[in-house]
Amino acid sequence: MRERLLTADAVQARLVSHADAEQLPAMRKRLAPDEAVIGMRMRDLFDTAKAATGMPLTEVERLMDHAEYESRMAAFCVLDFKARAALGDPELHDLYLRRHDAISTWDMVDRAAPRVVGGHVAGGPYDVLHELAVAEHPLRRRTAATAPLYFAMAGTDADRAVGFEVCAVLHADPEPVVTNAVGIYLKHAGSRDRGALEAFLATNAAAMPRPALRLAIEKLPPDLRRSWLG
Repeated sequence: MRERLLTADAVQARLVSHADAEQLPAMRKRLAPDEAVIGMRMRDLFDTAKAATGMPLTEVERLMDHAEYESRMAAFCVLDFKARAALGDPELHDLYLRRHDAISTWDMVDRAAPRVVGGHVAGGPYDVLHELAVAEHPLRRRTAATAPLYFAMAGTDADRAVGFEVCAVLHADPEPVVTNAVGIYLKHAGSRDRGALEAFLATNAAAMPRPALRLAIEKLPPDLRRSWLG
């Protein structure tokens, strides 16, 4: 039977045991120069986090205090795994938001925000998304655009409409880490409601950065993609 990791110290020890110097160059290339890293395969990180799904939230927060990228990434993976079993749990949502300071990369946001935040606010109220959309830090604004991915997967029409509203605020954001998240939401929400996507584009496409626009229209028929890009 797979060992259950229930403390931050146990998780950290497991992560360090998977240190692999061969992974360091690739990790250094995609992370900020000042990001502390262990250097390991992401598959081993995810497996470690899955084994720690039963951790108390106090221990998850202790893991967030570590300097290394992998330790904090594992903590947000644990939140995601917990949310899969207890969707809408307010304690998960509250910990994510309270410790947003521990998030230093876009993939930490993408891993946890849809289920942990989006799954909690589905059905409303949506105030936290509007607050995050005007936050100073770009990764908080990315959370605002990424949490609604849950709406695109499983939300109601009203939920998805709020996602479009948030993206309207962020569609011309100066930070690519934000506008790329906008494009991703639009792509998936548009698969559920193409009319809403086309209405959004009619108003906002001209001001969207080209990479975000390409993401948004990725699932449209080729002739429509050419039209929006033209």
